[in-house]
Amino acid sequence: MDSSVDYDKALYYTHRSQWDNLLILMVRTKDDFLSKKIEQFLHAYNFEHDYQEVEKQLYSLLRYIDHAVEHPELEYVQQI
Repeated sequence: MDSSVDYDKALYYTHRSQWDNLLILMVRTKDDFLSKKIEQFLHAYNFEHDYQEVEKQLYSLLRYIDHAVEHPELEYVQQI
């Protein structure tokens, strides 16, 4: 799957609070960094009692997506 499509989906699912779909995207994306950022956000959202930590992880996810979209020439997929 094209990473730019993954970024669009991540933004959409986050905006619409579709956490199940975001979790599925986390598993299916080839972008390891995106997967990790989604994991960190979902973990904070579900288990963190401090809203500032949830907000921090959300902004971290959004900043990563913004960076990845602005620099498509960089590869974020782990080569196996």
